[in-house]
Amino acid sequence: MIHEPNNWGRFGPDDQRGTLNLLTPSVVLDALRSATTGEVLNLALPIRGATSSPAPATVAHLPGRPLPQHFMSVDGGDYAAGARPIGPGLRVADDALLVSHHGTTTHMDALCHMWSGDELYNGHPAARVRSYGATRCGIEHAGGVVARGVLYDVPRHLGLGHLPAEHRVSAAELAAIATPRPGDVAVVRTGWPLVWERSREEYWSGQPGLSAEAGRWLAGHDVAAVACDNAAVGGLDGRGMSQEPVEDDLHLLLLHRHGIHLIEMVWLEELAARERTEFVFVAAPLRIEGGTGSPLSPLAIL
Repeated sequence: MIHEPNNWGRFGPDDQRGTLNLLTPSVVLDALRSATTGEVLNLALPIRGATSSPAPATVAHLPGRPLPQHFMSVDGGDYAAGARPIGPGLRVADDALLVSHHGTTTHMDALCHMWSGDELYNGHPAARVRSYGATRCGIEHAGGVVARGVLYDVPRHLGLGHLPAEHRVSAAELAAIATPRPGDVAVVRTGWPLVWERSREEYWSGQPGLSAEAGRWLAGHDVAAVACDNAAVGGLDGRGMSQEPVEDDLHLLLLHRHGIHLIEMVWLEELAARERTEFVFVAAPLRIEGGTGSPLSPLAIL
C-alpha cells in the first residue's frame, strides 16, 4: 500500500479512469473556449513499418523495442501478377499493422502499465493483469479526452533549442510558464526528438524529462493527463532507465499513485512554433480491451 498523497478512492472504490474523471461536461465545454483560430495540428509521430526496409528506424524510438511492422495482404503487384479482381474493374489494397507502442510510437499509457507491490492504481489487484491483458485499469477505460492543453515549452523558456539529456524539469520552471487548472492536460516540450535527426547515438545517450518534484506539482494541480515529447515523461539515462529512486519514479508517481494517464513521444515542434500556451487538446485511444496502452494521434486545436 502507498502512503504519500494519492488519488486512491477519490473517485470511488471501483474507479479505473483516474483524473480523467475530472473532465466533466462543464470542464470540457470550458476547454473548448481555448480554440480561437480553428487550426488543427497533429501531435503524433508517423508510424512507419516494413519487413524488408529500414523505414521503422527512421522514426525516433528506444532501442530494443519491437518496431512497427506493416504488411500488405493484397496490393497492386498481386493484380499485375494476374490476381482476379473482386468485381468488374474493381481492385482493392488491404494491409495489416502490428504496433508495440511503448517506446516506439506516440501513445498513451494505461493505468495498468506500471505498479508497485501487489496493487494497481486504486487498489485493484495486480494479479488481474494476465497474459491476455489486464482485466482492471486497461486502456479501454480511458475513453475520449477533450481538455484544455497547456504547453510548457521549457527549452524556449530557457533560451535553448532543446534541453540537455541530463536536464530534469523543475516545478519552478513549469510554474514560470503557466499554472494549470484542474482537468488540464499538461503538454511538456523538451525538444529532444530534434536530436534524432542529428545523431541516433546522442538520442539514445539519455533523455531530459520531468523531475519528481515537477510531477508532484502537476499532480497537486489536478491535471487530467501529462503529455511529453520524450519517451518516458521522466528523464532517462544512457541505459534507457530512470535514475530516480522508486518513490520518485514518474510512472509510479503519476500512473500508480495519482491515476494520471501519461502520453509519450508526442511531436510538438509545429505547436511550439505557434507560440501558443493554451489550446484544445483532443485524444482518443483505441479501445484495446486489457491494453497497457494505445497508439495515439493527439490533436491540438488552436
